[in-house]
Amino acid sequence: MVYLINIIGRDKQGLFAQLTKIMASFEVIILDAGQSVIHNQVNIGILVEVPPSVNESSFMKEFLYEAHQIEVQAKFTIIPEDEYENWVSEQGKERHIITLLGRKITAKQIHLVSTSISKNQLNIEAITRLSGRLSIRSPVKFPKACIELSVKGSPENEGQFRKELFKISEETGIDIAYHIEDIFRRGRKLVVFDMDSTLIQAEVIDHLAMEAGVGAEVQKITEEAMNGLIDFNESFKKRLGLLQGLDESCLARIAESLPLTEGVERLTKTLKMMGYKLAIISGGFSYFGKYLQKKLGFDFVYANELEIVNGKVTGRVCGQIINGERKAQILAELATQEGLSLQQTIAVGDGANDLPMLRIAGLGVAFHAKSIVKENAKNTISNVGIDGLLYLIGIRDREIFKANVTQDG
Repeated sequence: MVYLINIIGRDKQGLFAQLTKIMASFEVIILDAGQSVIHNQVNIGILVEVPPSVNESSFMKEFLYEAHQIEVQAKFTIIPEDEYENWVSEQGKERHIITLLGRKITAKQIHLVSTSISKNQLNIEAITRLSGRLSIRSPVKFPKACIELSVKGSPENEGQFRKELFKISEETGIDIAYHIEDIFRRGRKLVVFDMDSTLIQAEVIDHLAMEAGVGAEVQKITEEAMNGLIDFNESFKKRLGLLQGLDESCLARIAESLPLTEGVERLTKTLKMMGYKLAIISGGFSYFGKYLQKKLGFDFVYANELEIVNGKVTGRVCGQIINGERKAQILAELATQEGLSLQQTIAVGDGANDLPMLRIAGLGVAFHAKSIVKENAKNTISNVGIDGLLYLIGIRDREIFKANVTQDG
């Protein structure tokens, strides 16, 4: 006979060992088991098969007595054979991960997401907290809250389901990622990043333009390009041409003043610790990419090379302009170089010219992105720092804390 045993009560050391001791004495077979602890309250589920040779009444009596002795409640539920076999037949079916990420997570947000999940014929199988516990008395500067939902099944209309989740995200101020649970999720080995407005909170070309006295004009063209309103190559040439005559000496000063994005140091330290290769693929300039490479430990930098003659910017670049198509091409080339499939790569960016690489990467993430990018990317991070990416690949805060990687801004 198959039974589901549910145990609830206050968690204590050795509890599971004491309960399984009774099972062992009756030679019970464990078919499945799960446990969660919330604020020192434990909830255990154990699916067992009691051999025909065992007196079931004696087993249940001794188990319930032991549960009473250790001050937990236990309940036995008979699982019919057909129901059990149907459950077994579902293993191997497609499952997805839905990650909820924000400064805090409210009941309303979870209600709206879970309602959409149910409406689209999906079922939540597990709920896991990835973020650390937050103190009420001593709030941190950059709080993050993240829970992960493991759901079974596939929606009839995935596009419509993603639109529903995107709407909830926009209306309630929470990031919602939806992606398949497969062997690649924590087996990816290459992460590529856009630079401007992704790794740094600035568009470098705007800073250069301010130095050259053409800030407003260049900033307007930059905004149009990032929103996909004009061709990137055309906009790049226009902006670059306005920098003609800028003194080379200002580059170092600008590089040192660039503000890093919240969480970038924590993210890069953690990913490097885990063995990831990191690359900058930017439509910006290699001088600043190399500065970040040295500061943050990137393995590769691909960006536009400013042409400088006699200490002055000429208003041109050396070689091919790195636009959206070239970014995707570089990602593919890097993956091949590292012996990886594209499914083993992650791409992060904010602008329209990042969309090609976000689409071909195994995990593409629009970070604090322009509207056109958020609407066309499968996953977004808009409400926390860039280290929110760690949650999307299933990393828990406690794993980061063990590695002594601290919070940064």
